[in-house]
Amino acid sequence: MKIIMAAYAGACYGVKRALDLTNEAAEKAHSVQTLGPLIHNPQVVAGLERKGVSVADTPKDISSDCIVIRSHGVTPDVMKQVKESGATIVDATCPHVMRAQKAAARMGSEGRTVVVVGEAHHPEVQGLVAWARQAGHRVVVASRAKDLPQDLSDPIGVVVQTTQMQQKLDEVVDELQRRGLHPEVKDTICAATSQRQNAARKVAHEVDAMVIIGGHNSSNTTRLFEICKQIVPKSFQIETASELNPKDFEGCQTVGVTAGASTPDNEIEEVVDVLKTY
Repeated sequence: MKIIMAAYAGACYGVKRALDLTNEAAEKAHSVQTLGPLIHNPQVVAGLERKGVSVADTPKDISSDCIVIRSHGVTPDVMKQVKESGATIVDATCPHVMRAQKAAARMGSEGRTVVVVGEAHHPEVQGLVAWARQAGHRVVVASRAKDLPQDLSDPIGVVVQTTQMQQKLDEVVDELQRRGLHPEVKDTICAATSQRQNAARKVAHEVDAMVIIGGHNSSNTTRLFEICKQIVPKSFQIETASELNPKDFEGCQTVGVTAGASTPDNEIEEVVDVLKTY
């Protein structure tokens, strides 16, 4: 098969920065923990554990000299608890997530109802909600337009989970405007997310099958899979090369490869090497 790699794929700046900060901390501190999994990639998290970097699920579980705030960020209350633990703090929150947090807090402080476009269970969204709620009075989470409550009124502000699809943000904003509202919209979708989605979409139109590499718990990887699946039915989301099945590619002359923003280069290379044998 001919293998076509997406122009933009794999670990983004925020993920690389978080890994670099954690590795530096591991070299300097006596003991290091991350508050929750550093990124949504089980293989990377397992690799850090082999280096002695364990995971503290909550601030109460902190038992190390140094604690790393993961790339998704945390709520103001959690940050307060972390500071009270007395551990040295390394804040690896993605700068793009920080920008979204600041936007949510500002809109809330201005008295706006803040609409967060994203998945309510995602840690980044939970953080955005908390930052907005601390400063304001009402926060609404909507993963799509139909999730918007009917009693919304101006003034209103909109922020979006950094790994969401532009289409979902546009649908929510269109619905608000259809109701005669005038939202202030802060498009906080990360450029790396948009680049990866557009590149995956382009490749999917050119191939017989797509392989999307990334954690099954990774939101941005799941978005890539959803985009590709709509274009080419033979789309497969995998974490490692071991999940590949040669029978899935029977009759395929071309296969496209992309990867989520939490996927390091070595994991991509391993998958490509296996595909080359088919």
